[in-house]
Amino acid sequence: MIGIIDYGMGNLRSVQKAFEKVGAEAVILRGPDEVQRVDRLVLPGVGAFADGMEQLRTRGYEQAIKDFVATGKPFLGVCLGLQLLFDDSEEDAPNEGLSLLKGHVIRFAGSPFGPGKLKVPHMGWNTLTIHKPGCPLLCGIEHDASVYFVHGYYAQPDDANTVVAVTDYGGPVCAIVQHNNVLATQFHPEKSQAVGLKMLANFAAFN
Repeated sequence: MIGIIDYGMGNLRSVQKAFEKVGAEAVILRGPDEVQRVDRLVLPGVGAFADGMEQLRTRGYEQAIKDFVATGKPFLGVCLGLQLLFDDSEEDAPNEGLSLLKGHVIRFAGSPFGPGKLKVPHMGWNTLTIHKPGCPLLCGIEHDASVYFVHGYYAQPDDANTVVAVTDYGGPVCAIVQHNNVLATQFHPEKSQAVGLKMLANFAAFN
């Protein structure tokens, strides 16, 4: 059973429907007490980093997520759900994240690409450059697969070994990360058509 965390940040039903389309059973979790009852956990999200962390803390999910990850069961972060895994974000001043992955979330305008050179937010289809094809999400995925992004900030992991794939948006941008049982995508697999559905099916089969 796949549990999708409801913390008021994102279209949960679209993620649930995408899992159902690939034959996976997925439920929307309404409280932290339900987290340990599922075999796999998904943290989706759309919106601001500070708002996301406030909602996770207010609703009691912060420790529940950390406890789940500690069990070794598969965990998937999506979009904002990837960013919240890191130590902090520049968005609306420094804000502490879950610190499940070491690194920071920065704005595109503050990147080495230079202010004013990119349209922000980054929105649309971009091609993946895969560094670690052995990642469970990528089984059966082509090296030049395209996926759908919507984000104005991106993660800079401290450990380059956690970066599974990047995309090019004025320079390399982290697109997929993995550390042990924790996987996350900056893009939206539920909006990425056949490629995204294949990744969700891979996550559902990941042990």
